Amino acid sequence: MTGTRDDFIATARAVAPLFRDPAVAAAWGGPSALAEFSVGGLAGHLAYQVLALPDVLAAPEPTEPVITLMEHYGRVEWIGADLDAEINVRIRRGGDQIGAEGPGALADRYDAAVDALAAGLPAAAPDRAARIPLWGPWSMRLDDLLVTRMMELAVHADDLAVSVGVEAPPVPPSAVETVVDLLSRLAVRRHGPTAVLRALSRAERAPRTITAF
Repeated sequence: MTGTRDDFIATARAVAPLFRDPAVAAAWGGPSALAEFSVGGLAGHLAYQVLALPDVLAAPEPTEPVITLMEHYGRVEWIGADLDAEINVRIRRGGDQIGAEGPGALADRYDAAVDALAAGLPAAAPDRAARIPLWGPWSMRLDDLLVTRMMELAVHADDLAVSVGVEAPPVPPSAVETVVDLLSRLAVRRHGPTAVLRALSRAERAPRTITAF
């Protein structure tokens, strides 16, 4: 597999124990650290980042336009959308539906999907196009899609861990580099290069926030 594919599988496996943590199960129906998400719904959304991909690989390769990673984030509806915007309501509803099966069943399903991807990803062509069903009329290179899912796994695993008071899973260092690179580029696009440089090097001149979204 490529480095990106190896990093994705390693990140997915690093996140897996979180679904079986007793603290997650105990808080399943309660609120999470993310507004309007229950712990179970957030766990479902986290798991979706892996669960969606076996079907992506099994589907015929799309023939629609293939865009770059940054073009993708220029098109998604959820960036900058209000909490009650239809896209965010749909995302939360999807997490709730996946989380409704409960922590044990979700953990089993997640582990099976990771194993399936570990077996299937090496056979996928390097330039294969792919898309998540919820997206608009565009596709990405498979490895770029995996970068988007790695970011979601890393960020939402931390959200879930904070929600129940446990340590965030240790994401592999090379995956962290990929995720931080993506978030940095998104932050530069949102705030401009000077603001990001100051946030990273000059606390006295740093903006109040430098989030990527």
